[in-house]
Amino acid sequence: MPKSYNFTRSDIKMLLLSLLSKADMYGYQLIQELKEMSNDYFSLKEGSLYPLLHSLEKDELIQSYWENTDSKRKKKYYHLTKKGEKALNKEEDDWKKYSGCINNILGGVSIENRRIHTNNM
Repeated sequence: MPKSYNFTRSDIKMLLLSLLSKADMYGYQLIQELKEMSNDYFSLKEGSLYPLLHSLEKDELIQSYWENTDSKRKKKYYHLTKKGEKALNKEEDDWKKYSGCINNILGGVSIENRRIHTNNM
């Protein structure tokens, strides 16, 4: 089993905004998409999801609306706003810089190899 990383609330919000940038979704659908797209790595409970969605809505990054379903029940869908798109773009840029730095360290030249290379100059 892979190591579990401590993702922050902000990281999960970014993932939710990313999912909503692809399509409007209702709560359970977001949970399923997140789980499926991460190969079961991310598994949110409804009790964790809805406070995050309410926070995103309060910050005007998403909007919600109700829609009738075939079963005559209503589902609450969430939609990414323009402000949410801008926030997502910034979060994605920040994440790419952060993960790029981590990848450079993990896959970069070792300090010992740098010393050898520098001494040979």
